[in-house]
Amino acid sequence: ELGVQAPVGFWDPLGLSKDGNMDNFKRRRATEVKHGRISMLATMGYITPEFFKWPGFLSPGNSLKFADIPNGLGAISKVPLAGWAQIFLYAGFVENSANDFGWFD
Repeated sequence: ELGVQAPVGFWDPLGLSKDGNMDNFKRRRATEVKHGRISMLATMGYITPEFFKWPGFLSPGNSLKFADIPNGLGAISKVPLAGWAQIFLYAGFVENSANDFGWFD
Protein backbone atom coordinates (compact mmCIF):
# COMPACT_ATOMS: atom_id res chain seq x y z
CA GLU A 1 0.00 0.00 0.00
CA LEU A 2 1.16 3.51 -0.83
CA GLY A 3 2.96 5.24 2.05
CA VAL A 4 2.99 2.36 4.53
CA GLN A 5 6.07 2.30 6.75
CA ALA A 6 6.85 -0.05 9.59
CA PRO A 7 6.20 0.03 12.51
CA VAL A 8 3.41 2.64 12.42
CA GLY A 9 1.79 1.68 9.13
CA PHE A 10 -0.10 4.32 7.17
CA TRP A 11 -0.45 7.73 8.82
CA ASP A 12 -2.27 10.54 7.02
CA PRO A 13 -4.36 12.53 9.53
CA LEU A 14 -5.23 15.28 7.00
CA GLY A 15 -6.25 12.87 4.26
CA LEU A 16 -3.86 14.42 1.72
CA SER A 17 -3.30 11.13 -0.08
CA LYS A 18 -6.92 10.02 -0.01
CA ASP A 19 -7.14 10.16 -3.81
CA GLY A 20 -4.32 7.58 -4.18
CA ASN A 21 -2.47 9.61 -6.83
CA MET A 22 1.08 8.21 -6.93
CA ASP A 23 2.58 11.33 -8.58
CA ASN A 24 1.19 13.63 -5.89
CA PHE A 25 2.41 11.28 -3.18
CA LYS A 26 5.95 11.17 -4.61
CA ARG A 27 6.02 14.96 -5.01
CA ARG A 28 4.87 15.50 -1.42
CA ARG A 29 7.40 12.98 -0.12
CA ALA A 30 10.26 14.67 -2.03
CA THR A 31 9.12 18.08 -0.80
CA GLU A 32 9.03 16.86 2.79
CA VAL A 33 12.58 15.50 2.53
CA LYS A 34 13.82 18.75 0.94
CA HIS A 35 12.21 20.91 3.61
CA GLY A 36 13.59 18.65 6.34
CA ARG A 37 17.10 19.12 4.96
CA ILE A 38 16.65 22.88 4.77
CA SER A 39 15.48 22.88 8.40
CA MET A 40 18.59 20.99 9.45
CA LEU A 41 20.82 23.48 7.62
CA ALA A 42 18.94 26.39 9.20
CA THR A 43 19.49 24.89 12.63
CA MET A 44 23.21 24.58 11.96
CA GLY A 45 23.25 28.14 10.65
CA TYR A 46 21.74 29.33 13.92
CA ILE A 47 24.05 27.30 16.19
CA THR A 48 27.39 27.59 14.35
CA PRO A 49 27.93 31.36 14.87
CA GLU A 50 27.95 30.74 18.62
CA PHE A 51 31.24 28.87 18.16
CA PHE A 52 32.76 30.14 14.90
CA LYS A 53 32.81 33.33 12.82
CA TRP A 54 34.51 33.71 9.46
CA PRO A 55 37.53 36.02 9.43
CA GLY A 56 37.42 39.01 7.14
CA PHE A 57 34.68 41.21 5.80
CA LEU A 58 31.04 40.44 5.09
CA SER A 59 30.73 43.74 3.23
CA PRO A 60 34.05 45.48 2.49
CA GLY A 61 32.23 48.51 1.06
CA ASN A 62 30.47 49.03 4.40
CA SER A 63 33.52 48.00 6.48
CA LEU A 64 31.33 45.32 8.02
CA LYS A 65 33.20 42.30 9.39
CA PHE A 66 31.70 38.88 10.05
CA ALA A 67 32.70 39.33 13.69
CA ASP A 68 30.49 42.46 13.88
CA ILE A 69 27.32 40.49 13.09
CA PRO A 70 25.43 39.48 16.26
CA ASN A 71 24.14 35.96 16.72
CA GLY A 72 20.50 34.98 16.37
CA LEU A 73 17.75 37.28 15.17
CA GLY A 74 19.88 40.38 15.79
CA ALA A 75 21.75 39.53 12.57
CA ILE A 76 18.69 40.24 10.42
CA SER A 77 19.02 44.02 10.69
CA LYS A 78 22.81 44.01 10.22
CA VAL A 79 23.12 42.14 6.92
CA PRO A 80 23.13 44.57 3.94
CA LEU A 81 20.32 44.45 1.37
CA ALA A 82 22.67 43.04 -1.28
CA GLY A 83 23.44 40.15 1.07
CA TRP A 84 19.74 39.35 1.50
CA ALA A 85 19.30 39.51 -2.28
CA GLN A 86 22.08 36.94 -2.71
CA ILE A 87 20.51 34.67 -0.09
CA PHE A 88 17.08 34.79 -1.73
CA LEU A 89 18.49 34.29 -5.24
CA TYR A 90 20.43 31.25 -4.07
CA ALA A 91 17.37 29.85 -2.27
CA GLY A 92 15.32 30.32 -5.44
CA PHE A 93 17.98 28.55 -7.49
CA VAL A 94 18.07 25.61 -5.07
CA GLU A 95 14.28 25.41 -4.93
CA ASN A 96 13.93 25.34 -8.70
CA SER A 97 17.02 23.32 -9.60
CA ALA A 98 15.20 20.01 -8.98
CA ASN A 99 12.18 21.00 -11.06
CA ASP A 100 11.98 20.19 -14.74
CA PHE A 101 10.44 23.17 -16.47
CA GLY A 102 11.65 22.08 -19.90
CA TRP A 103 14.24 24.86 -20.03
CA PHE A 104 17.18 22.50 -20.45
CA ASP A 105 15.82 20.09 -23.04
